[in-house]
Amino acid sequence: MTRTITRLYETYPQARDAIQALKRAQFTDQEISLVGHPGTAIDADTASSAGEGAATGAGIGGAVGAGSGLLAGLGMLAIPGIGPVVAAGWLATTAVVGLVGAAAGGAAGGIIGSLVADGTPEHDAHVYAEGIRRGGSLVTVRAPDGREQEATAILARYPAVDPSARGQEYRENGWQKFDHTATPYVPVASPPTIPPPAATIDTRAPLI
Repeated sequence: MTRTITRLYETYPQARDAIQALKRAQFTDQEISLVGHPGTAIDADTASSAGEGAATGAGIGGAVGAGSGLLAGLGMLAIPGIGPVVAAGWLATTAVVGLVGAAAGGAAGGIIGSLVADGTPEHDAHVYAEGIRRGGSLVTVRAPDGREQEATAILARYPAVDPSARGQEYRENGWQKFDHTATPYVPVASPPTIPPPAATIDTRAPLI
């Protein structure tokens, strides 16, 4: 029996490293998925492929094709309530199907609904969607029977978000659940720091 294991990472590099470890352990591109916010997701080794995916004008389209490596095949699409994301794999395909559907918010519903259908608690699925909205990267792996513990151990090597603690943190700030009508999240910028004035030497005073 296949079990879906999901982890939310704060940054794309963490998610990338986890995926590369899964690939080294012979988990396939068809079993792994990535959905990440471009604010943290686009770096030197993904910018070109993500840009090509966006340039097609058809979401991720063929960028998730089985013939290309997962990370090499990243493409871009827009999810209501989240905004642009870079994505690849089976969960990304679910999001594309949701976009094609007529219902507003179908893509977000597709991600949350797919996670729930694969065994993720609904409240965690909402935290994961909100986590992507706030700049995180979500990795999922459909581990075949007998490989669940192996996949879990691999993902545990990389510090992931605790969905219960993060959900509580969100709720303390007024959040209830993921809202596909919300505007894309913009982090609050820290005020610029003003360096202290440099020390000056009074050239009029005699040096002792």
